[in-house]
Amino acid sequence: MNHSINYSMNHSINYSMNHSINHPINHPINHPLDDQLDDRKASFELAFDSDSLVEFTQQLVRIPSVFDEARGLNEELVAQCIGEKMRSFGWTPQFDRVAPGRPNVFAVIEGDRPGPTLMFEGHSDVVTEGDPRRWSHDPFGAEIADGKLWGRGSADMKSGVAAMLFAADTVVRSGSFPGRIVVAALADEEGMMAGAKDFVARGRMDGVDGVICCEPEGGEICHVAKGALRLRIDFSGAMAHGAMPFQGRNPNRAVGSVLGALADLQDELQALHGDHQYLGKLWITPTVLRAGEPAQMNVMPGEASMWVDVRTIPSVDHDSFVVDVRSLISGVARAHQIDTVLTVIDDRPAVSMGEDHLLVRSLWNAHAAVYGSPPSLGGVPGATDGTVLTSRSGVPSVVYGPGGKWIAHQADEFVEVDEIISYCAVYADAAHRFLGSEALPS
Repeated sequence: MNHSINYSMNHSINYSMNHSINHPINHPINHPLDDQLDDRKASFELAFDSDSLVEFTQQLVRIPSVFDEARGLNEELVAQCIGEKMRSFGWTPQFDRVAPGRPNVFAVIEGDRPGPTLMFEGHSDVVTEGDPRRWSHDPFGAEIADGKLWGRGSADMKSGVAAMLFAADTVVRSGSFPGRIVVAALADEEGMMAGAKDFVARGRMDGVDGVICCEPEGGEICHVAKGALRLRIDFSGAMAHGAMPFQGRNPNRAVGSVLGALADLQDELQALHGDHQYLGKLWITPTVLRAGEPAQMNVMPGEASMWVDVRTIPSVDHDSFVVDVRSLISGVARAHQIDTVLTVIDDRPAVSMGEDHLLVRSLWNAHAAVYGSPPSLGGVPGATDGTVLTSRSGVPSVVYGPGGKWIAHQADEFVEVDEIISYCAVYADAAHRFLGSEALPS
């Protein structure tokens, strides 16, 4: 039975729900609800105003929602803009103040009968634009040229935020749906993900059955994501004159030893865990070193610090890893007769969902229906709000959104205009599939 998705720009996509799907990497996805889900989606039509969708994306990009206290910038204005769009759809936006000028904004949309709850999630902040002279287009101009919408946050991820809002409205206007849809734009994803942590802490995830994080992933449905550990190691020795180092205990010697030991630990763990199919290797990356002052380079410092960014794959247990690092630095401390303190700044375990999970299957079928060809499965090389939402609430999440996988945080960031429109259609279709299920996988 054929169906159509109608856009205001006269795009018409006809598809059959009885298409076959061939997995591109020879790992077939089989779900026992496939036939029921496809049959159940045989009578709805999705229609939305694609001109308004693109214009709203431009409106969001033109708001510089960088968190920069020196410039007086934060997420307040963009959250208010999103809230106003929610009101225009007839929803009631709710605001949670995560920090001054940094609100989460979300809406809960009730269906007309019982069913599961699907959440669409995005973040409202963007990273700094850097030097505007490195851009070919105004970083906050939201210009459209060559079929692309240019600007900071165009891909990461204001196009995803716009598409998810319009998709939820499309589902509502389709006439009938079971369950609930939660649409949330959270603050501080580009920082310490305080918005996602606050969202869970307030109980906003209660009753949610699945989350689609609308981050740019280049057409991939990312059902796995790397974990992240942020570590700080402090070294305390004894300061001395550079001409008489024997009068003190140099923490920099210990820093050098720990750097070498962490490199050895990385090699050991990479050999033990191997390459993940979608995520590759785990990495232990020292990122910041601090000790002494150049103005007094004849002074051997008494204190030093190191920051380490660790990216893990699902087979790595974070608690065990921290124990290993603590043991490693304790041995170095004894050898150099100094004191060390290890602090875990942030802990985001890896996310891993089965390829046959209903959330994955719903997106898979929806993408194939809209695009006429199957997507690919993939993994998130960094971390998203989904990492926090899943690890702290237990709710499964996948990452799938418009924009290139590697374009984020670069000058001349862009998103293809057609992708914004197509992903909106995929989100709406996937919501119908997911919400129309009678059973959720355990």
